[in-house]
Amino acid sequence: MNDLIWLIPLIPFLGFLINGLIGKKMPKSVVGLVGSGAVFASFLISCGLFATVYSARQAGDSGTFEYLLFDWIQIGTIDISFSFLLDPLSAIMILIITGVGFLIHLYSVGYMKADKGYAKYFAYLNLFVFFMLLLVLGSNYLIMFIGWEGVGLCSYLLIGFWYEKKSFASAGKKAFIMNRIGDLGFLLAAFFIISTFGSLEFSTVLPQAANVAYGDSALTWITILLFVAATGKSAQLPLFTWLPDAMAGPTPVSALIHAATMVTAGIYMIARSSVMFVLSPVTMEIIAVVGIATALIAAFIALTQNDIKKVLAYSTVSQLGYMFLGLGVGAFTGAFFHVITHAFFKALLFLGAGSVIFAMQDEQDMRKMGGIKGKMPITYITMVIGTVAIAGLPPLSGFFSKDEILAYAFNSSPVLWVLGAIGALLTAFYMFRLLFMTFHGKYRGDSSLMSSIKESPIVMTLPLILLAILSFIGGGLNVPEVFGGSTGLANFLSPVFETSNNLMQPFEVSHSTEIVLMSISVVGALIMAFIAYKRYVNKDILTTDRSNPSAIYKLSYNKLYFDEVYDAIIVNPLKGLSRVFYNTIDRSGIDKIVNSVGRLTINTSSALRQLQSGHLTFYVFVMVIGVVLVVLYGFFGN
Repeated sequence: MNDLIWLIPLIPFLGFLINGLIGKKMPKSVVGLVGSGAVFASFLISCGLFATVYSARQAGDSGTFEYLLFDWIQIGTIDISFSFLLDPLSAIMILIITGVGFLIHLYSVGYMKADKGYAKYFAYLNLFVFFMLLLVLGSNYLIMFIGWEGVGLCSYLLIGFWYEKKSFASAGKKAFIMNRIGDLGFLLAAFFIISTFGSLEFSTVLPQAANVAYGDSALTWITILLFVAATGKSAQLPLFTWLPDAMAGPTPVSALIHAATMVTAGIYMIARSSVMFVLSPVTMEIIAVVGIATALIAAFIALTQNDIKKVLAYSTVSQLGYMFLGLGVGAFTGAFFHVITHAFFKALLFLGAGSVIFAMQDEQDMRKMGGIKGKMPITYITMVIGTVAIAGLPPLSGFFSKDEILAYAFNSSPVLWVLGAIGALLTAFYMFRLLFMTFHGKYRGDSSLMSSIKESPIVMTLPLILLAILSFIGGGLNVPEVFGGSTGLANFLSPVFETSNNLMQPFEVSHSTEIVLMSISVVGALIMAFIAYKRYVNKDILTTDRSNPSAIYKLSYNKLYFDEVYDAIIVNPLKGLSRVFYNTIDRSGIDKIVNSVGRLTINTSSALRQLQSGHLTFYVFVMVIGVVLVVLYGFFGN
């Protein structure tokens, strides 16, 4: 079965080629079948490979397999192969990418059916899945980097998919540029890894790194650069502003790229390299601080946003911050567990929001919604499940993964736990605010539209139902011992994180303390849900009622002015400097030199052209003068 691993990325790539080259000539039904079928085929193979890894783990083996396609780069002592690594970590990732990816492709069949770029859209989605699979299956940092850059390219193409609108095209460029800033960190880290370990292969680099001294400066630089790469791809401070703007793309794109897969690439990369990070305490502290700061800032901004997709976008940034907090305090399994549960409930929430937008004819402002839960019962029920899951209420999946991260944060520093708990409270409030403003109360939109609002077709609601089931039961993957569980996910992933966990400080939070911490977060989330209900259902308070908003409200509503600050200190100065260079160096310097050479050539040729008069007597005269000059030169020269 392992010999089929190369088919997992190849089949979506073939889907990209088919739809990209001849998709316009095929019926839309065939385009959708090719696009969705390619990912589904990869999912089936992924299930078989996961079963192989799981069986190996049950038998006490590490469940790690490497498949060599061909020798790739050989320069001196450096030998880089093009090979795939299948282990418990990558086995789970390919299931998420292909499984959730297939549901989103299936959903897109209905959501994008009227779009003129239907074939191009599915071609881009398939290409994205191909690169994402390369990223997680690669056995070395170079293949990971190819996938890393590929998903960045596809993100640009899909965010700016409706490029006819300038703001959408600008959003795509913004995502591309900000990701390039982070990608430079990855490239520099790769050079440092080669110079330090003489290889880019995980099987060579990571065992060597485990023997490096704690706090080694080379490892510190490598991990800091890798973290810089992760801040761009996974939207952390200060490179997070691209992700909310990325909502310009079609809603299924938001679900696939900016909730379930691409933005978690940074977490996957750090988890894969965990040995190097745990030996770099400075980097671990930076990761934890940046993670919790990102979680709080994004949650604060989400409190007052009115665009349903923007709320979910800032929610994604905040949840990614929690994952980085988990990585920073050594909860590698907990952070990866949250990657899994987040893929379920955030994809569900984005697709649910897309179902609402689809029914309301592209309306995204929650102030123009309300009172539609009876008209869209499946969407409403699944959105309730997604909201409860992300709010961290038991027994849904988000409760288990979020509280595992918070428990490790408490084990590392009570201050981090307090800040994390505050972020969880804010999450519960803004998510229930979204739910109540969208579905409850009275209808506030266009009255002529109300009669046409209805449930989305089965091709869109079926993925919602399946994702809702996963969001409900997903917590069972790693039930903690305090609830009588066996921490199954932690045991499954133990070969990947064994060395890292041995190097970390032990987890010393008692079961009684865990229960107290969980109880506080659950009670707090319920209180936030109740406050949101009182404000947006009982009192029907909307942001439009604020005639004199407070300074805090303005800060949240205006997104802490991050874009304005970036424009003031980075964008505008660079534009001003470029104008100076254009006027002084380009136009007054380079252009004048080039133009002067051109004018000199023209003037010289114009003068010489006068000698070509066409008169024979003039030519004879010039010839005689020439002969005389040659004779004189010969005479006086000697």
